[in-house]
Amino acid sequence: MKKNILIFSIFLTTVLQAQNTGSIVGKLIDKEYNDEPLAFANVLIKGTTTGTTSDIDGLYAFNDLEVGQYTLIFSFVGYETVEIEANVEAGTITEINVPMGASAASLDEVVITTTTKRESEVALLLEQKKAVEIKQSIGAEELSRKGVSDAAEAVSKISGISKQEGSSNVYVRGLGDRYLNTMLNGLSLPSNDVNKKNIDLNLFSSDIIENVSVSKSYSSKFYGDFSAGNVDISSKNYNGNGFFDTTTGIGYNTNASGKDFVRSEGTGYFGYYGRYEHNPFAIILSHGIDPVDGGTPLNINYGAAAGKSFVFKNSSRLSLFVTASFENGYEYRKGEAVDYTLTEKKAFDAAEEYEYSTTTTAMANVIYRIDENNELKYNSLFINNSSDVVGYFGIDGGGRNRDAQLNTDEGFYQMNVQFDQTRMFVNQIEGKHTSGEFDFDWGLGYNIVFADQPDRKRISLENYQYALDNDSNTNPTFYSNVVFDNQRYFQNIEDEEFNSRLNLAYNLSESVKLNFGYNGKYKTRDFENIRYGYDIVDSDYPITDVHNFNDVINLENLRVNPNDDTGIYLIKVINTIPNLSNTNRPGLPENTYSGTLNIYAGYVDAEIKAGEKWLFVPGIRVESVDQEISYDVINLGNNGKATIRSYENFFLPSLNIKYALNDDQNLRFTASQTVSLPEFKEVAPFVYEDIATRIGGNPDLLGSSNPDFLNVSDKSYSKILNFDLKYEWFYSKSEIISIAAFSKEIKNPINLVVGADATGTQRYFRTGDKARVYGAEIEIRKTLIKTNDDAKLSLGFNATYMKTEQDLYSEINGTYNLSFNRRKDDLQGASPLLINADINYSPVFNNYKPVINFVYSYFSDRIDALGSGQLGNVIEKSVSTLDFVWKNNFNNRFEINLSAKNLLNPTIKYVRETTLGDVVVNSANGKGISNYKRGMDLSLQLKYKF
Repeated sequence: MKKNILIFSIFLTTVLQAQNTGSIVGKLIDKEYNDEPLAFANVLIKGTTTGTTSDIDGLYAFNDLEVGQYTLIFSFVGYETVEIEANVEAGTITEINVPMGASAASLDEVVITTTTKRESEVALLLEQKKAVEIKQSIGAEELSRKGVSDAAEAVSKISGISKQEGSSNVYVRGLGDRYLNTMLNGLSLPSNDVNKKNIDLNLFSSDIIENVSVSKSYSSKFYGDFSAGNVDISSKNYNGNGFFDTTTGIGYNTNASGKDFVRSEGTGYFGYYGRYEHNPFAIILSHGIDPVDGGTPLNINYGAAAGKSFVFKNSSRLSLFVTASFENGYEYRKGEAVDYTLTEKKAFDAAEEYEYSTTTTAMANVIYRIDENNELKYNSLFINNSSDVVGYFGIDGGGRNRDAQLNTDEGFYQMNVQFDQTRMFVNQIEGKHTSGEFDFDWGLGYNIVFADQPDRKRISLENYQYALDNDSNTNPTFYSNVVFDNQRYFQNIEDEEFNSRLNLAYNLSESVKLNFGYNGKYKTRDFENIRYGYDIVDSDYPITDVHNFNDVINLENLRVNPNDDTGIYLIKVINTIPNLSNTNRPGLPENTYSGTLNIYAGYVDAEIKAGEKWLFVPGIRVESVDQEISYDVINLGNNGKATIRSYENFFLPSLNIKYALNDDQNLRFTASQTVSLPEFKEVAPFVYEDIATRIGGNPDLLGSSNPDFLNVSDKSYSKILNFDLKYEWFYSKSEIISIAAFSKEIKNPINLVVGADATGTQRYFRTGDKARVYGAEIEIRKTLIKTNDDAKLSLGFNATYMKTEQDLYSEINGTYNLSFNRRKDDLQGASPLLINADINYSPVFNNYKPVINFVYSYFSDRIDALGSGQLGNVIEKSVSTLDFVWKNNFNNRFEINLSAKNLLNPTIKYVRETTLGDVVVNSANGKGISNYKRGMDLSLQLKYKF
């Protein structure tokens, strides 16, 4: 109707004004997006300055054109540019409808000058405007502009989201890892870390990302384990005539520059460890303890990407895309490492860490567009990520340990050499099919993750101050209060997951669309670890060179026969092989657990349009969850071997309402009920021990009906009510103002709590009856200076304010016991204030097109872990970051990019609240030290497009 009115009005105008002019009108259609109208595209008459923009319905028009031949240029950022010849006759209206997409098969006399993907900020804003649920996205164009290197950094630029410094943990509206879901192309991903539910988002480099979207409101198509948001990474595709890009770059960290870097022995430059097939006992007999030279601390990155499409008869098309990249990084940190509960257990006022990290990414996908109605896609992704950290604690000779044997006030020292490697393989097959009134899309995924920590080495010394006094008559000695104060540690995790999604859409009418769907997931995890301790039998042996332990811990100094009086040490293991000794012999895994998670779900929802203004989307999801975990751990004694299981059925309703105030403004409301499930790592009572922290699981989280337990739920889940209200104003194709209010009520929430006992172990508990979250968000994207309809100077800003409160039980008695001295507290992980902002300057000087960005983010103080008993909370102190990115594009082929990140270089600090003031402590979620500066990262990158 709108199109007919437009044509009629133009026709009437031309008749009344004159008969020697004509008009061109038409509609732009997005072929790659269900043939929907393509809004805000540019239409220019070639050789002139006359142009226009398609409206929200894809319509455009040129009136009062003189008779003659014209060439129209149709363009949109992230789409093909199309040129079409048009003949204007007197008193006539020429209608040209243009389907814009990757193939020119349906167009006559069309020249395609460039092809890229749907990655632009404009396209994603349009998608956000049309979306059924409340979501925000950041695309490859914005990632590139802001110098974003991975998905974790990407989502932290979205309103209401923050990233924990020193880790890849992401918080959405104050809710952390356990309240999020992560997907790739709409299919779930496994975790790569024993202590996390979600895979580290920093594993996904920007090279493979087309866009990252975060849905903050629930829709029935999502898994029911939904609390804060669903993160979906869309991998890059390619549809075009062919391209080949190469990049290379170099940089350095200001803290790392000039340092003599070290890394683990046995690891490679590319982040691989080659001894997984060997028994750990053989490794410790054959290989030493000391770190090796880590090379010159220069950060290197390079990569390449290529794509090609082949067009066949009947509009069929085969598109290929491959990309591969490698990057490394050096980081030096100097700060404190403190284990403080009610009193100080261990403290290093001077500690340092050398970290060498790598990420290798390779992805390939094949898209076969059979015809206009059928498409198949195969996507394969490989990621190798490694972190190699060498830490020295007590380097000033002032380290303290209350359990020290010789001196509790000074001289305690530890070295920790730790390598972590994650190898992830993702394979996905997807399909989209249209037939009449039906649309069917589906996906099948198989993922496998190997997350290993091979051969972590730890050495503990006393009287380290003697190593600094230049007196050869005084030397440090080994600290050996228990066998494992000096140790080698091996840990292996394997996750395997099969998952699927199916959705059948029935377009009942123009006003009603029904969706019928299914999701399935089968996930397994196998975990094991083993330690070998050095039992120092010669406790007075002097350490004359603290940088050369290989001269001490070697086969010549091994006491082969425990009854002899020769040798310095014995090798001990806890879990022995039957008929073998625990001394100088290989052993069996010390702790193991295996878990399975089966989820089967069906859903139905309806998209109901009521007139031109209203969209109602009611939905219901029925989900069956079967979770089981079997463990055999040493820290629970005779109760350390068990199998526990929970089986639940959920009925989860949701309602999404969108009211279009006008063509540019939406009002949205959502309400839903969801659940939160415990993770394997939260349930398995294995305790991971670091230099200054210990963290473990709690089997009570799967529910218990033990009558002797107090304030332990018999449910294995938390029930959550979610409400959102949002106003959106898209006042131009690249500008938006939005304001949102949200609230959540979480029944029986889970928190990480520090035990008020001798060990100070952090564990997960259902800490109270309810938790409540209230908040408001604002987002503004504004163009300050515009040239030829393109932003020259623009500003982006978003902020979130939150208020959280949770009830706390006075006492919990279960497998583990604790108490609280207060009845209420804030929710763990919630920052009251989050701010993100950026300024973009994009002038054009002929073929030189620089882009200059300043990107800022801030989060206020938040609880890292709740304190129990008389303990205060562990607080993560606020952090402000500022990045500078300068991209230089020459001739659309060659780029020189400069960046300076972390310009403010804030202090990363965790503290425990005490009655005597704040005490610096370590976080189980952070690095091995606290109260440190990360340094600035300066880099130069070259990119060439063939």
